[in-house]
Amino acid sequence: MHNLPTATKKRSPIAWVPSVYFGMGLPYVALSLVSVIMFTDLGIGKEEVTFWTSLLVLPWSLKPLFSLCMELFGTKRQYVFLTECISALMFGCICFILPLPSFFVYAIALMGVLAISGSMHDIAGDGIYMKELSHEQQGQYAGWQGAFYNLAKILTNGGLVYLAGVLAKTHGLQTAWIIIMGICAAIMLSLSLYHLFILPREEAKPKKSTDQAVIELYTVIFSFFRKRNIWLYLIFIFLYRLAEGLTMKVAPIFLKDNILSGGIGLSNETYGVIYGTAGTVAFIVGSILSGYYIAHFGLKRVLFSLVCIFNIPFAVYLLFAIFQPQGLGWLATGIIFEYFSYGFGFVGITLFMMQQIAPGPYQMAHYAFANSLMNLSVMIPGMISGWLVGKLGYQSFFILVMVVTLPAILMAARLPFVHKEQNAA
Repeated sequence: MHNLPTATKKRSPIAWVPSVYFGMGLPYVALSLVSVIMFTDLGIGKEEVTFWTSLLVLPWSLKPLFSLCMELFGTKRQYVFLTECISALMFGCICFILPLPSFFVYAIALMGVLAISGSMHDIAGDGIYMKELSHEQQGQYAGWQGAFYNLAKILTNGGLVYLAGVLAKTHGLQTAWIIIMGICAAIMLSLSLYHLFILPREEAKPKKSTDQAVIELYTVIFSFFRKRNIWLYLIFIFLYRLAEGLTMKVAPIFLKDNILSGGIGLSNETYGVIYGTAGTVAFIVGSILSGYYIAHFGLKRVLFSLVCIFNIPFAVYLLFAIFQPQGLGWLATGIIFEYFSYGFGFVGITLFMMQQIAPGPYQMAHYAFANSLMNLSVMIPGMISGWLVGKLGYQSFFILVMVVTLPAILMAARLPFVHKEQNAA
């Protein structure tokens, strides 16, 4: 027998980078977007759906704490394999509880475990990527990261939602979603078995004591909050995505809700094609073009325009709520435009955190910390969005969304930059 570990180490990153990032994308999209469609189809109210599916995003804001524990026990390779196994198991368990009378309570509990597992998978996957690849390779394979993460989004929020609509016509909604959850379980189990053999094996490293890890975490947190303008920057990144946080959970419900209730009345098939697939492709194109735009002009010069491009197109949903168009051409154009703008503007907040918040002796940790805090700006408004829709109705709700875009736009016009820009775009 040949030496397997040596052979594994020499394997090209192309053998595992795409599959690891696909494995990151599928659980997150299934929890944050697809679950909204599934629970709505199965008769759960807007307020409950938006609150609990938003709360499921919390573990992605707790990555710094999870990473502390992961440094003390196990290897990153083990975590990728185990978390994918756990994700597969949770998806499989959801299949069995959907026919139960109180399925929603049990499903949310299982999805909570799935969310923690998915967050830890992200930490381990990013850790392997940064450890095994040189800086040059990290840039070379960055495109594969984004492509396969978004491919998971297209498959899950597009293809699987479309398939749910097709299956519902012959098998009923409940059976259709059982099959979809079973497919997610099968994909995650396949990825775990694949990664068991394909991921690079790690060399033994000295483990930190609990005291060392806690002191290091304290130092990272303390130095983060001592950065110049940090509170101003944190307010800005919270406001940057506030309108998105309100819209993200409501938009799928609104697009699928019936005409008499003020919605658009899309079927799962149409939703999967337009919102889940074409919208995601538009997001990718917008992100790529935004990188060139920022690289050419510099982030400081274009930040105001990026905030406007990111936030103002949410007006598409207000126009939909007012006119309730039924022509697929108008709907597709509006959704694709909004998703393109979303992708274009999202790059701005990512680079702002990299260039203005992260720099310093703990650059990687501070970026992860800022990113975790930014996720709260999506989770918290998402939790109350269903309640707001119930009180206001769709038209007034989307008017409120446009109002909350104004503070971020106003801040962007005068926001000071602490660090000189680098060629990071």
